[in-house]
Amino acid sequence: MKNIFTSSFILFALILLLASCHSATVSESEDAIEPVTPITITTISNEVLTENVELNAVSSFLLKTNVKANTNGYIEKVNVKLGDFVSKGNLLFELKTKESASLANTVSSLDSSFHFNGIITLKAPGSGYITQLDHQAGDYVQDGEQLATISDAGSFVFLLNLPYELTPFIPQNNSLQLKLSDETSLPGKIERAMPTTDAVSQTQSYAIKITSNKMIPENLIAKVLLTKKTKANVVSLPKEAVLTNETQNEFW
Repeated sequence: MKNIFTSSFILFALILLLASCHSATVSESEDAIEPVTPITITTISNEVLTENVELNAVSSFLLKTNVKANTNGYIEKVNVKLGDFVSKGNLLFELKTKESASLANTVSSLDSSFHFNGIITLKAPGSGYITQLDHQAGDYVQDGEQLATISDAGSFVFLLNLPYELTPFIPQNNSLQLKLSDETSLPGKIERAMPTTDAVSQTQSYAIKITSNKMIPENLIAKVLLTKKTKANVVSLPKEAVLTNETQNEFW
């Protein structure tokens, strides 16, 4: 019995010894880890710094032509679809009045060699896209009624909504880049200023003509960087190396 007690006491003592050694090892390993602040060494450089402001420009067709019926009658044929590009002089619609249909039957009964169909054709007054189509074949229309709308391709621009206080910076930003939502950039040139300003926002629209042949839909928003100030040979540091207070009026 005494031997069993002695063996149990020795085993318990060994367990306590092992536990204390493990705790000491963990404590020593934790004490060995010292916090180190990561430091990156950089140098100053002379750079060209610019102060920019980002604005929105919206694509738009400045000229839209309405194609209207020139008589009362029925639409016999529609030769275009919504979104088609048409050139000046292309045939758009064929109209036929009730009177011409009756007259054609009378003329044919009197002389079959006289081919009279009474068809009145309407052609495109200019080149552009069919952005509105109001009637289809078989519809009855009245004289002067709108049949379609052609957005003139030559009048396509981006309208830059510029706060009026930034207008003095326009001469130095005559040529600029427009960034679309698909991350592509288009070169553009400020063509002219619109003669009115928005009464609420006090912004004036400037027409930017792009030099790209890429097909761009109307009402697409592009980002434009307008340069306010440029300074060359400025001593600069990486942004990460500069600290500032909460109001960003003091730097070190």
